[in-house]
Amino acid sequence: MIRSGPLLLLLPLLLLIRAQAAPPKVVRGPYLQLQTSNSMVLRWRTDKETKGLVRFGLTADTATNVTQHAGTLTDHVVRIGGLRPDTQYSYAIGRETNDWFNVPGQSYTFRTAPIAGTVRPTRIWVIGDSGTANTNQFAVRDSFYGYAAGRPPDLWLMLGDNAYSAGTDRQYQAGVFDPYVWLLRQSPLWPTLGNHDAGSANSPTQSGVYYDVFTLPTQAQAGGLPSGTEAYYSFDYANIHFICLDSQDTDRSARGAMAQWLRADLESTAREWILCFFHHPPYTKGSHDSDSLTDSGGRLIDMRQNILPILEAGGVDLVLAGHSHDYERSYLLDGSYGFSTNMGPANFINRGNGRADGDGAYEKPAGPSPHQGAVYIVAGSSGQTSGGKLNHPAMFLSLNKLGSLILDIHGPELNATFINEKGRVRDYFTIRKH
Repeated sequence: MIRSGPLLLLLPLLLLIRAQAAPPKVVRGPYLQLQTSNSMVLRWRTDKETKGLVRFGLTADTATNVTQHAGTLTDHVVRIGGLRPDTQYSYAIGRETNDWFNVPGQSYTFRTAPIAGTVRPTRIWVIGDSGTANTNQFAVRDSFYGYAAGRPPDLWLMLGDNAYSAGTDRQYQAGVFDPYVWLLRQSPLWPTLGNHDAGSANSPTQSGVYYDVFTLPTQAQAGGLPSGTEAYYSFDYANIHFICLDSQDTDRSARGAMAQWLRADLESTAREWILCFFHHPPYTKGSHDSDSLTDSGGRLIDMRQNILPILEAGGVDLVLAGHSHDYERSYLLDGSYGFSTNMGPANFINRGNGRADGDGAYEKPAGPSPHQGAVYIVAGSSGQTSGGKLNHPAMFLSLNKLGSLILDIHGPELNATFINEKGRVRDYFTIRKH
């Protein structure tokens, strides 16, 4: 028979004291946010409140500069400023001087953005509807890691539905922070909000998990014009202007605040390339139908009717979306804002396959040029596939295949490659400016 005694009574207290005495440990990150030509934001989470410090330098041996946030936190956000453009740094995160969670160097590095307008080879990884936290997601990730082993991305985009099924903090851990540990710590991530992310987030108030876990520009810290909100924003990298829109939870009307900001932002940019990304595709016949008045509350139609005219008038080159769990890639298009049955020859700027070794690359005038054509891509198969008719007339190719998109841009040429979960190239095309 077990008898109670002083030691047995003290056991819970001893265990509590021991747990409190254990040093903090990192349970999320580090991950890179809000990259500019002279700064970087590092974020991570610890299991208990502590100071947050970053040690950094040009090499692992010279990573002796230290910066920190105020107070003690579990979710740490540290901005490093005064950096050189287009320069690699090594870093470590810690809780106090001489108590660091990692050793600088190896995969704990980041590179600042080049000065806006600079011509520099740039690789971008694009994934959509990826946050399933299952073997499909991991296979797509691993196929990209293998494909890009010798050339990792300079930045990457998430097209929404980043964490299924309601975008909770736990689901973000399983769908984003656990699967992409290696990439998050050395390549800045730029996301957009999907309908499943919106299950735990609110754009008008900029509250909830999505807005808690990301640090996104509201005051044009990385280029473009201030949007005043993390729901939609823009940034520059090299000779590329990126625009992120919120197709889920923000006013999508042609005269709304987002549309007004978009017009002004497009008018202000002088970058060679304009890429726009959001969640709900304007053209799709996959697991969603862009002709349906009721699909997703009319969001697909809203984006096509109200937002595409602004983008095309501003000279957009590439529009990326997810939501449909497939891959669909259009011809070079312009001016199609109605139903697919109303598309005609005038909407096809180039009806070839866009391949340099096929019908030839899609050709466009240099610089932002109104109504010279854009390619529209649905890349929502990075975590699952769901079929559909896959017969939209805008599309050169439609695939019910898992995969991800790789964009390589250098000077006047953009090369896009879609690889499946086995690392096989299933589509490719080129846009060339002259």
